[in-house]
Amino acid sequence: MSEQHYLELCEKPVQFEHASNVNNVFFDEANKQVFAVRSGGATGVVVKGPDDKNSVAFRMDDKGEVKCIKFSIGNKILAVQRTLKSVDFINFIPDYPHTEFTQECKTKNANVLGFCWTNWNEIVFITDQGIEFYQVFPDKRSLKLLKSQSINVNWYQYCPETTVILLSTTVQGNILQPFAFRNGTMSKMSKFEIELPVVPKPAKLSLSERDIAMATIYGQLYVMYLKHHSKTANSPSAEVVLYHLPREGACKKSHVLKLNTTGKFALNIVDNLVVVHHQSSQVCAKIQRGHLKHHHSAEYAQFEKAKAAKARTIQSPQVSLLGCLLLG
Repeated sequence: MSEQHYLELCEKPVQFEHASNVNNVFFDEANKQVFAVRSGGATGVVVKGPDDKNSVAFRMDDKGEVKCIKFSIGNKILAVQRTLKSVDFINFIPDYPHTEFTQECKTKNANVLGFCWTNWNEIVFITDQGIEFYQVFPDKRSLKLLKSQSINVNWYQYCPETTVILLSTTVQGNILQPFAFRNGTMSKMSKFEIELPVVPKPAKLSLSERDIAMATIYGQLYVMYLKHHSKTANSPSAEVVLYHLPREGACKKSHVLKLNTTGKFALNIVDNLVVVHHQSSQVCAKIQRGHLKHHHSAEYAQFEKAKAAKARTIQSPQVSLLGCLLLG
């Protein structure tokens, strides 16, 4: 790699048919897979990941517009959401029946916002009224409800490395409730509040899903908040605020990363580096390695302003998977 660049795209980018009226494109962050679904699957579904050996192509009946599609771990079971009330499943395990089967959400009058696979045969439905944790029995083509939790949900985020789901709650959306999943169990973690730059009156949804990201840095789970200040504020530039989220105990704000610019951003983690992508300037900046090492001292719990390294431009003539973010 040239010394003039901190990042470079892989030599073999993941190539797929672009989104159009007949082709929908989805990205599954857990398996790092891109789905290209043509005509609702009737004329083909092509699944590609970083490894060419994991590419899959198949067809399925067109039963309506596909809202979400993901494989379970190991490509054993395919889950497809076409409506706000249910999720369809198709077995891809050899010698198992390939017939679709469906699970409706249990909560009355709830709408399914999405779903997350937490194991090869365990899945979570996130609805606007809570979450439902299921075990899938592919041989019986059925699901069993393991546990559920009622809570008003605006939107959600999922960290596949830690199998933690983060729910946005309350009218303003800035009270976040995490749940951890492991070996068929669901644990409610400590909720916490994101400090908004401005509190709206009357109250309205103010924390957007696109301003929150989850990632593991040096083995620790963090929630990253992209904070945009108003133009009249003393510090109009945007910041990335990091909240350390332990499995047990309270979530605490640990770092504030000054970006020294404004606009639209995207965040992801590559090799324990926080990478900030600035849309208008087409520049990617990294936060220097070492600024985010986990410390236990009380002094370090105060805000440490990690300086962004000099930004570099990366050219992307083709689409590539970079870390956990899809660049185009």
